[in-house]
Amino acid sequence: MTIFDRVRGSLLGGAVGDALGWPIEFLQLTQIRQRYGAEGVTDFLPQYVEAAGQQITDDTQMTLFTAEGLLRAAPGADPVPALRRAYLRWLQTQRQEAPTAEPDGWLASLPFLYAARAPGNACMSGLSQQARGFLAPGPFGENGQVNPGSKGCGTVMRSAPFGLAGAGPDHAFTTAARAAQLTHGHPTGYVAAGAFAALVDRVVSGIELPIAVQQTLTQLTAFPAGAETVAALARAVELSEHAAGAEQVEQVGAGWIAEECLAIAVYCALQAARTGDVQAALLLSVNHSGDSDSTGAVAGNLLGAIHGVSGLPKDWVSAVEGRDVLVQVADDLVMTLWLGDRSALGARYPFDEGL
Repeated sequence: MTIFDRVRGSLLGGAVGDALGWPIEFLQLTQIRQRYGAEGVTDFLPQYVEAAGQQITDDTQMTLFTAEGLLRAAPGADPVPALRRAYLRWLQTQRQEAPTAEPDGWLASLPFLYAARAPGNACMSGLSQQARGFLAPGPFGENGQVNPGSKGCGTVMRSAPFGLAGAGPDHAFTTAARAAQLTHGHPTGYVAAGAFAALVDRVVSGIELPIAVQQTLTQLTAFPAGAETVAALARAVELSEHAAGAEQVEQVGAGWIAEECLAIAVYCALQAARTGDVQAALLLSVNHSGDSDSTGAVAGNLLGAIHGVSGLPKDWVSAVEGRDVLVQVADDLVMTLWLGDRSALGARYPFDEGL
């Protein structure tokens, strides 16, 4: 399996999970089963189709802008200021109906990204604060400046690209955790984002998922305030040893908070490792009473990184909104951050200067 296949798989898998979960995000499991049958949602819902494909939400949108921030950071520079500016461009997509006449970069020129589909409150409020001036990340283990009490899953759902950059699990962890503080200041919120990025880095490099999870748990012990994330992941590992089901997912958590969102994704990916059924794992990640689009997106990012785009359900991949853009961004990440070739990227990703 090539690195292109894995990185494409991670971005496309995230979008597939996002699109599966978005229509049922605010429903309880009993409501999902009443509407869609005992198995819950088993396919994309046709009423959520746009001209560009099956609807994605802020989870996939922000993941794309995370990738853009990494691609627009000058080599050798701290990427956090460029990530802040990328997230502020995403914030504008949620406040405007369409691109401006002179958008800042390629992503900001794409009309389908201007859909506002229940974006997270902490992401919106945190970036509104960042728009008034750069609020830098602080020391690990301490509450950040922005939304210091928030550990919502908005940190995790956008962090896969940090693990797709080929920089190693330590760098992925640190960069994701620092960038998460741009919007969420609770230590668990940003530590969980770092853990997810490190886990993605490991599986992209070919480490088997159970080993990668254990290595990430060990890594967490070196960071202050990792206990909640360690506990959530340990619970996911323990429950994954038994038969899968929505009730078991709900024992892992609801996914509204960062460590539970990560743990649900890991639980579902471990089930796929046990059974070989990626499609069932994607459905498992959304059919519960919690934040279905975010848990679906994070599970899809992880499953795609493990199994590659060729291991994802082809009909879902072909139908998801923004498919060609996701493929292009995935390839741009590989060309730039893995292969060091920026020759074709300048027009899409001009370097961001300043804060």
